Amino acid sequence: MGLATATAFAQAGCRRLTVLGRNEERGKRAVEQVQSVVQGAELEFLSTDANDPVAAEEAAGEARRRMGAIDVLVNSTVAPYSPTLFRNTPIDQVAKVVTEQAVGPLLMSRAVLPHMSEQQAGSIINIASDAAKVPTPGETCIGAAMGAIVTFSRTLALEAKRDGVRVNVITPSLITDTGSYDRAMNQDFSKKIFDRIISQAHLGLTEPSDLANLALFLASPMSRLITGQVVSVNGGISVA
Repeated sequence: MGLATATAFAQAGCRRLTVLGRNEERGKRAVEQVQSVVQGAELEFLSTDANDPVAAEEAAGEARRRMGAIDVLVNSTVAPYSPTLFRNTPIDQVAKVVTEQAVGPLLMSRAVLPHMSEQQAGSIINIASDAAKVPTPGETCIGAAMGAIVTFSRTLALEAKRDGVRVNVITPSLITDTGSYDRAMNQDFSKKIFDRIISQAHLGLTEPSDLANLALFLASPMSRLITGQVVSVNGGISVA
C-alpha cells in the first residue's frame, strides 16, 4: 500500500516524498522502485518506528527539514497479524495486537499536526480496515484497533478543521499482493472465512493501486471540502 501510494503521488507530479519504515533495506528498495517508474522523482527514506513517540516526532521534524513542509501524511502501517478467534488469542498478546495496529497512525498524526497547523493546510489519510465496520470472526482484536483508528480520525477531523487540516480514513477489505492477504489465505481458518467474503467482491478484489488512487484524491485540492469521512474500497464485499 505504501509503495503503491508513493508511486501514484510521484506519477501525479509530487516530486518530493519521504518514505518512512522500520526496515531500511525494504525502504531503500521501495525508493528505487518508485524512481525506476518515475524518472526525476525526489524520494528519500527515513528509518523509524511509528509506534515510538520519540521516533515519530523526530521523523516528522526531519521530513519537514528535508522537504520544507509536510503537506500530506499517509499512514499505512500494519503489524504481521493473522485472523485468530479471540478464545485462541493468548491473553498476553491482546493489548500488543491492538496497540501495534492502532498506535502508529495516532503518533504520526500527532507528530505532523503542529507543522500542518502552522501552515494552515494539510491532509492526513489513515488506512484502517473494513474490520472497523463489519464484525468478522477472527478479527476481534484487529477490529478493535481499526475501530480506534476510525474514531480517532473522525474526531481529529473536527479538531483540526479550524487549522485547515483535513483527516480522512480509507477502509479496505482484502488487498491483493500484500503480506496481509498471503497470511489470511495461507491459514485454513481464515481462508474459509475470506473465501466466502471474496465471493461478494463482484467488482473485483482491491489492489494496492485502488487505495493509492483514493489517497491521491483525498490529498488533492479536488477533495478540499472532504474531511472526517471513512471510505470503503472493497469491490462490493460490503456497503457498511
